[in-house]
Amino acid sequence: MSYNQALSAYRETRVKTASQGTLIIMLYDEAIKQMGAAISLFTEEAQTTPSKIEQIHNHILKSQEIITELMASLDMSVEGDISKNLFSLYSYFNQQLLEANVEKKPEKVSFVRSMMDQLRTAWVEIVNSTAVPAPLQTAPAGINIAG
Repeated sequence: MSYNQALSAYRETRVKTASQGTLIIMLYDEAIKQMGAAISLFTEEAQTTPSKIEQIHNHILKSQEIITELMASLDMSVEGDISKNLFSLYSYFNQQLLEANVEKKPEKVSFVRSMMDQLRTAWVEIVNSTAVPAPLQTAPAGINIAG
């Protein structure tokens, strides 16, 4: 098994076994990473280089797709305003990223990234405060877990 195959298998297993809260944090992490990559590409030269413009576009588009996934994961049937407020906020973020992409304004991407980072911090606190520790499991006798 090549390194890339092993890494891909590890990532797939990590996602499949993650809790719902951890998955949300993973989405935030990736969106923040994609926006950071877009911001780092914004330069005077990048604004006129087609390949750089495409890279910026792709990073922003990936961020928008992740935010849309976060929107889809909201449980709107729960009473209260949290889901509705998050939905509105995510819609606003996607609008800002759309404008940033069209107008080539890195400050809009930076703003959304900053807000997403704050929301991520809140999610980490929520997940850590509500996480129930799993019971310690040991391998049954006679099984070779070393390979």
